[in-house]
Amino acid sequence: MAKTYHHNSPVELESGEILPEVVIAYDTFGTLSEAKDNVIWVCHALTANSDVKDWWPNTVEEGRFLDPNKYFIVCANFLGSHYGTTSPLSINPTTGEKWYYDFPRITVRDMVTCHRLLAKHLGIDRVKLLIGSSIGGFQCMEWAVTEPDFMENLALIATTTNTEPWAAAFNESQRMAIRADGTWGQLRDDAGLDGMAVARSIALISYRGAPAYNATQQDRDNPTDAAFERRAHTYQQHQGEKLRRRFNAFSYYRMTEAVDSHNIGRGRGSVADALRQIKARTLVVAISSDILFPVEAHIQMRQYISDVEYHLIESSFGHDGFLVEHEKLNNIITNFMNY
Repeated sequence: MAKTYHHNSPVELESGEILPEVVIAYDTFGTLSEAKDNVIWVCHALTANSDVKDWWPNTVEEGRFLDPNKYFIVCANFLGSHYGTTSPLSINPTTGEKWYYDFPRITVRDMVTCHRLLAKHLGIDRVKLLIGSSIGGFQCMEWAVTEPDFMENLALIATTTNTEPWAAAFNESQRMAIRADGTWGQLRDDAGLDGMAVARSIALISYRGAPAYNATQQDRDNPTDAAFERRAHTYQQHQGEKLRRRFNAFSYYRMTEAVDSHNIGRGRGSVADALRQIKARTLVVAISSDILFPVEAHIQMRQYISDVEYHLIESSFGHDGFLVEHEKLNNIITNFMNY
């Protein structure tokens, strides 16, 4: 069960807006060594949570790269996500009511600000490995630029230095779907859920891509089936409903905006200037069929991070390959950590 840290002081966001206080939910696995030199900090992806075992299968196990017998693993639910950390469904202490639409826009840098507050609370000054995929990779990259001495090793998986128009377009289409829901605008926890289900179906297309869909959603060759009933249809409906049952549209809306905010070079001269600030020994992993953050999105990381190792995972599962190809990923990261 997730633990919580209640930071009772105001937190200033990148926008200049202030959160009067912040609650951060986090999970830990394994035992912290006396020297505090065995910490792995995991930054999670968009709709995941602090329980790494829950969303990253076959990783928090003996002999794996998140071996709890060897490492002390920390994962914090990021700001804006409703899995225990301050989010739009939290109470605004100033008004005594839920934030809902008044919850401020947040950026990836704001998420990292909260991670750093938790690390200080836990007495962790340096980690053996900071690792993240997708928006988790955004957070890791920001942290590595903001606090270069915090991590000895850094792993950036299926991620990018800045959110390109292609990815931002998917996110805006998702927000349009939420805004089109007739309940959006109402002060209720379930506002926009039907729209969010549609939004998730849009997102899945970018997460998987044509090869994965064509490999897994082929229709059975049965002449009795109705011509208009496709397996892909029910898959889209199922995925939208799954998120509808476990998430809320307020968080989803703000989180997709945070994804669009990502630009490691903002205010730092350029992407190259920012990446040159990273001191950690760095692993960069791309997925061959990823259409959201394609192989070419990883080029600048390879060019400008001073100490970098690069791997390409051949997979037909698109961006979701970082979840599906756990055996390949485990071999790469284990070898990286055993240098």
